[in-house]
Amino acid sequence: MTPTWTDQAPIYQQLADRLAVQLLDGSPPEGEALPSVRQLASQYVINPLTVTRALQELSEHGLIESRRGLGMFVMAGARERLLRHEREQFLQKDWPALRARLKRLGLSAKDLNWEST
Repeated sequence: MTPTWTDQAPIYQQLADRLAVQLLDGSPPEGEALPSVRQLASQYVINPLTVTRALQELSEHGLIESRRGLGMFVMAGARERLLRHEREQFLQKDWPALRARLKRLGLSAKDLNWEST
């Protein structure tokens, strides 16, 4: 299945976001190699330069590192950094809007049935 891309952000950013989600899920684990640029380009049906830009983005955020002649590897602590960042983003951006919508709809935590998840 060919991945779908939106017009909301550059493709390299969308790919970086997808790879970050995978890192957050522990794939690949810290210290392990990422697939090569060619493999990622083939998997996502995009230009290798776009993949390189996405990997550069992750590298700039201290999530992956290049090991000369070996490829890109997940840095130690990458998942924890991502988790902290995602939590902060959720609390600053997503939660206030979600809370306001719940209030408008007259929903409480009890209505959401938190216990069943």
